[in-house]
Amino acid sequence: MAEWKGKTRGGVLGYKIFVWVLKNLGISFAYLILFPVVFYFILTSAEANRHIFSFYHEKMKFGRFRSLICLFQNYYKFGQVLLDKVAMMAGFHHAFTFNFEGEEYLRQMDHGGLLISAHIGNWEIAGQMLNRLEKHIHIILYDAEHEQIKKYLSDVMTNRKVHFIIIRDDFSHLDQIKAAFAAGDIVAMHADRFIAGNRTTVVNFLGHPAAFPISPVNLAARFNVPVSFVFAVKETRKHYHFYATEPYHLAFTTNLKKRDELLSGAVKVFVAEMEKVIRLYPTQWFNYYDFWKLPEHSFSKPSLRP
Repeated sequence: MAEWKGKTRGGVLGYKIFVWVLKNLGISFAYLILFPVVFYFILTSAEANRHIFSFYHEKMKFGRFRSLICLFQNYYKFGQVLLDKVAMMAGFHHAFTFNFEGEEYLRQMDHGGLLISAHIGNWEIAGQMLNRLEKHIHIILYDAEHEQIKKYLSDVMTNRKVHFIIIRDDFSHLDQIKAAFAAGDIVAMHADRFIAGNRTTVVNFLGHPAAFPISPVNLAARFNVPVSFVFAVKETRKHYHFYATEPYHLAFTTNLKKRDELLSGAVKVFVAEMEKVIRLYPTQWFNYYDFWKLPEHSFSKPSLRP
């Protein structure tokens, strides 16, 4: 696809099958049955394959053979982290180990805060991992059309401190976000994708101009909450590494020119952190469309719509 549509491929049946396998046969067996699934997606996803290969070969400057190997590893790692996410939500915490880098920064968010991440590693699993903060976590999701999947995952979730906020066309999600911050809770969301029509700013990313949404950082400014850029990456078969940056405070101003400059600067900080993680874990950025295709209009007036 030429641009991201806000959709995630898959269905409820697939999640149910994997949950059954996890509960009855274990995660190692679940990893094993990923191989035919990965080959299926490679054979049926020519356009996505082209974009993944281009990312490794042209942006990361890998050779052709290494790029092909990374393509397979990317799909396989994606399958693993999806399984891990479901396993964590279903209560299989004992199957994984974690280390937390920057946890102290998140504990400083006494009056609420925003966590911004990307489609790197196992971002949604972070909400489960952050249970140790003893705070309610609200995860903002773009793929509202997959509410059946989210409902099913909610049914198997053991950590009830994690709550999904689904993006709505009527902007009702903004009331939920406002209430979460008012309660001193943590709100988490992605900032590496946008849907056509969203406000964006173009910054240098891996040596090439790319558009990023400004709404995530604008939320932090509008609600006057600190923002930390966070990533949860899979380091070994059963071990995760959680990174969190020092809180970034973004001032809100009614001066539109100054506001644009501040928001663009905050996005650049996020992109720099994102680059660091991608270079360390190149097979864990799960992007399957032409990320560097610029929208017709970039960086118009900021919007509160994520």
